[in-house]
Amino acid sequence: MEYKPGDIEPKWRSYWKEKEIYKVSNKSQNPKFYVLDMFPYPSGAGLHVGHPLGYIASDIYSRFKRMNGFNVLHPMGFDAFGLPAEQYAIETGIHPAVSTADNIKRYKEQMDNIGFSFDWSREVETCDPKYYKWTQWIFLELYQHYYCQQDNKAKPIADLIKTFEKEGNSKIKAASTQSDQFTATEWKNMNRKTQEEILMNYRLAYRKTGFVNWCEALGTVLANDEVKDGVSERGGHPVIQRPMLQWSLRITAYAERLLNDLDHVEWSEALKTMQRNWIGRSEGAQVFFDIVGHDQQIEIFTTRPDTIFGATYMVLAPEHDLVAKLTTPEQRNEIDAYIKYVNSRSERERMAEVKEVTGAFTGAYAINPLNEMKVPIWIGEYVLKDYGTGAIMAVPSDDERDKAFATKFGLEIIDVVDKTDYPGATLHDKLGKMINSGFINGMEVPEAITATIKHIEALDRGAGKINYKLRDANYSRQRYWGEPFPIIYDNEGIPHMDTNLPLTLPELDEFKPGSGEAPLSLAKDWVHEIDGFARETDTMPGFAGSSWYFLRYMDPDNEDEFASQEALNYWRDVDLYVGGTEHAVGHLMYSRFWHKFLYDKGLVPTKEPFKKLINQGMIQGIIEFVYLIKDQVDSDKRFFSSDLATERFGDNIGEHATKIPVHIDFVQNYGTSESCLNVEGIRKFIEWRPDYKDAIFESKEGQFHNGSFIPVTGASDMRFMTHSEVGKMSKSKYNVINPDDVVADYGADTFRMYEMFLGPIEQSKPWDTNGIDGVYKFIRRFWSLIHKEDGTLNITEEKPSPAALKILHTCIKKVSTDIERFSFNTCVSSFMVCVNDLKKNGASPKAIIEPLTLLLAPFAPHICEEVYSLLGHNESVHLAEYPIFDESHLKEDSVEYPICINGKKRAVHHFATDASKDDIEAIALEIDAIQKWLEGVQ
Repeated sequence: MEYKPGDIEPKWRSYWKEKEIYKVSNKSQNPKFYVLDMFPYPSGAGLHVGHPLGYIASDIYSRFKRMNGFNVLHPMGFDAFGLPAEQYAIETGIHPAVSTADNIKRYKEQMDNIGFSFDWSREVETCDPKYYKWTQWIFLELYQHYYCQQDNKAKPIADLIKTFEKEGNSKIKAASTQSDQFTATEWKNMNRKTQEEILMNYRLAYRKTGFVNWCEALGTVLANDEVKDGVSERGGHPVIQRPMLQWSLRITAYAERLLNDLDHVEWSEALKTMQRNWIGRSEGAQVFFDIVGHDQQIEIFTTRPDTIFGATYMVLAPEHDLVAKLTTPEQRNEIDAYIKYVNSRSERERMAEVKEVTGAFTGAYAINPLNEMKVPIWIGEYVLKDYGTGAIMAVPSDDERDKAFATKFGLEIIDVVDKTDYPGATLHDKLGKMINSGFINGMEVPEAITATIKHIEALDRGAGKINYKLRDANYSRQRYWGEPFPIIYDNEGIPHMDTNLPLTLPELDEFKPGSGEAPLSLAKDWVHEIDGFARETDTMPGFAGSSWYFLRYMDPDNEDEFASQEALNYWRDVDLYVGGTEHAVGHLMYSRFWHKFLYDKGLVPTKEPFKKLINQGMIQGIIEFVYLIKDQVDSDKRFFSSDLATERFGDNIGEHATKIPVHIDFVQNYGTSESCLNVEGIRKFIEWRPDYKDAIFESKEGQFHNGSFIPVTGASDMRFMTHSEVGKMSKSKYNVINPDDVVADYGADTFRMYEMFLGPIEQSKPWDTNGIDGVYKFIRRFWSLIHKEDGTLNITEEKPSPAALKILHTCIKKVSTDIERFSFNTCVSSFMVCVNDLKKNGASPKAIIEPLTLLLAPFAPHICEEVYSLLGHNESVHLAEYPIFDESHLKEDSVEYPICINGKKRAVHHFATDASKDDIEAIALEIDAIQKWLEGVQ
């Protein structure tokens, strides 16, 4: 009977939906297991074959755990707010709500086509007001809390106000930017606006003016991870630094906990290292430098206070508040020009490896607090306002950037660390003896660091301090398609909470942002809906809704809470999270921060949201190119077949030809060494790229020009060889493969198993359409185990042979172990070996086929559902119990031993596994092949 996935698979997907096979309850006697995928942004492009890789892996594991008796939560939703939908609306005029809904519908159809076991009754969409009501609610909770460093947790702002009213802020230990102290009396005498400005310095959600990544073309502020090489990741538009009043989240308050709690999650060391580096904990000293002729001081943080005697100048960030005050009239023009230059530079460009050193002198001087030496104050782009204090003491003898700066501008360099006793030590190594350093001369560096900190503290010029590279999260976007802030401002500009949630987006037809003016400002009635107040017109960033969505899945229809305590206490946390490393320092960091805040409030039962995290690799595509020759002798554009170009130019092809990408739909034998365009393929290419309609295409078979093929070897068709490279699968590379097309040709089960068979889940690997045939043959071979050639069933009730049981249980042992290790590619290999061995064995008893079907079900859910029903079962195979490995079936009844005479093997013989030594010797002596070697031997 022929295997027809097109008939089998839709039938069982309908059955699963009708019977709600994957719907899960929050109440069960079974142990819980929560499997989560990083939910997708539903773009108009839909899924390509690379996207489902992680989903297939998590689906296999979900099915495996369900069949092993767990109550499995495996939900799916959509990260539906954000910039792409709004840009699409601006370009096409289609409202983002409409395009997002259409895209979600398409994504769900594609996902269902692959046979995922998602509980769609728990679907969340971040753009749904029923969902973002709770995003807004969590924001207001952050707004109403500060971080108490004494109790090491978030506490209500109301408690802080009570302390201010009672004793001022002198005893407050909190994460804040409040520098001035005040008494209770002073607090009570402040007006409301001043009080609110002070409270903003403590709130976990607060407003401040800061320099941000401003993209004029997109009309919004971008997060650091949305900017690559000075341009926006989306669209490649220029990004500049610009001061703006923005909402921020004080994630820095949780830096130490975010760092320490990485020790308690099962993540890869590579991912943990990325987060540790992003947090960037460092121990050092806070030091204050007086300024000549000014009352203010410059505060710096340094990890090397021992080198302070080598500080020969200071550098402020160009955006530093003191720059305008310190700059002398003589230096004003130079400083203004330099600041204008810096504002055109992205933060990444400023922090990149030194190529060209830039800076400007303010004309002012500071006083080194330990040697009273006057040092010039400069500004330089390599110092950022929001890193540390936005100022550094420059020690050119012990810092590469400082040295390059000093060399460029002729500033003094004083050696302060002698490393002669430590051959190979670099500038960054805390090794050596102090020289030219006053009272710490002769000390080893670690001792000198401690002594210097104590001395600075004794002089009341600073203190030992721990610093973090992590900065507070920018939380404002000047766009339409995002969560509105539930904040209103009175006539004095004082913010107030709007607790009538959800605050929904107003209907707008015009989304184009202005120069810092958010589109919501156009909705005048909405902005001024409440008499005497104006609404915030910025919207929340893309990561807002994704920072807590995993909790909403636990109780998605709750209208009274973001999730009930009963549901939260049952599901607790995510047992397995699958997603890409591109979210390592964005989404994962913010999610951990929000979760810890909710934990502080007693609203979630665990400190960390995700126990185990697996990063799937990327499925890469083959990018096909044709060579456009540069050194033309005539005016016609000329393309060379890849083999001709290689013969003529060798390794210097790049000097003589430009690679032009070709859509893979035009290419024969795509992704192989035989990839080429035939005549029809060239015609399609020209139709697609009419700018090349007059080009000459030359191959070994002849030329194609002006719509005609001119053969030179009598060839009937052309083999214009293309050049293949492995790269990212994307629309821009014209190499996207739609999973729907693969499923239509081979079936979802084959597609699922092939993606797993490509290689280890964590590794990137190229998609090779040719390799899918082997998996398809395996699926059909499994199907043929239970069918005779005439289409009748080939399943018997006979007792399986020991050999068949051994084949089966070898597979059960291997697959069960490898699934737990997430080694899905080796599982597929084991299935292939098992089915091949069973075919050779000729075994098709039900006692073999049924457990094999259960074993295979998580990988190939449709065909196994069909086989399970043919075996006489009425319930779903995915609700059955997973087969258990029985070691007894792997034990041999006999063992083959070699028999040697005088050290030379003369025969082999099978002996019972339980035979004694005496029995083996006695039997060996009776073997005919041995008898002849014993003749005449006494």
